[in-house]
Amino acid sequence: MSNRRPPQLRVLGPTLVAAAAGLAGCGGGGDSPPPAPPSLKVVAAGDIADCSGGAPSASAAARTAALVAPDDAVVLTLGDNTYPVGAHTEFSDCYHPTWGAYRSRTRPAPGNHDYATPGADGYFGYFGTLAGPDRRGWYSFDAGGWHFISLNSNVDADPASAQAQWLAADLAQSRDALCTIAVWHHPVTSSGLHGNDPKMATVLSALHTAGVDVVLNGHDHGYERFARQDANGIADSTRGIRTFVVGTGGAPLYPFPAPRPNSEVRYAGDHGVLRLFLEADGYRWAFVRAGNGSTFDSGSDRCHR
Repeated sequence: MSNRRPPQLRVLGPTLVAAAAGLAGCGGGGDSPPPAPPSLKVVAAGDIADCSGGAPSASAAARTAALVAPDDAVVLTLGDNTYPVGAHTEFSDCYHPTWGAYRSRTRPAPGNHDYATPGADGYFGYFGTLAGPDRRGWYSFDAGGWHFISLNSNVDADPASAQAQWLAADLAQSRDALCTIAVWHHPVTSSGLHGNDPKMATVLSALHTAGVDVVLNGHDHGYERFARQDANGIADSTRGIRTFVVGTGGAPLYPFPAPRPNSEVRYAGDHGVLRLFLEADGYRWAFVRAGNGSTFDSGSDRCHR
């Protein structure tokens, strides 16, 4: 018998999604099972607010912000929230008029452009406690029966680091959660212009060992989906992590010069967002294009932790 916690949701802003599983009916015949809890809708993208070409309303960030729906309960940003240097004015003058409409629902991660301002002061000043405690840039939360881990790939993540020690404790404390998703900026494996970045490789290994299901990254300005794989990029259909690179929030898009093993889908034809439908024991995904709101890539999988 599974000892995982029942699906739940903490309040993440003006949108409330209630999910209660396993509630038996009272009286009557009792022949019908209780209805399945609704999916928790999550939307994600990185590399977002670039207003160098004109007004915020004319930016690609405005086009991707328009894709966020009222029932997207959680908005995940995957780093490089503003360009070029993560300044306070970039957050107030470009991010806020676009993606800022969803700030109360947002759970952000920082990128290297955010840290171009010392201490990522613009980033932490704008998001405040939404970016986690103590301006360290890593934190976790639970929603819809899923455990979410947001990490900081701009600071030390080696095994002896404060971040890695915190992660080990968090994974141990959340081991009853069947489904887990982790996000940060720099992908360990990417077919994009930046390519592979090993700085979070030991973190990825810890997540794979713990049975984490999904990793979301940004940094490379395109959309890429990988098949389940281990921390070394070896296909693992049983306990592998499915990784998405979603650097399509608004910054100029990049080509894919070097396709990597297990890369299943690559797209840099338009900006867009990844929408996830998180369920009690699995998830569905859809990459939605900004140009016409159409779905370019979709699929589903089961959790395995």
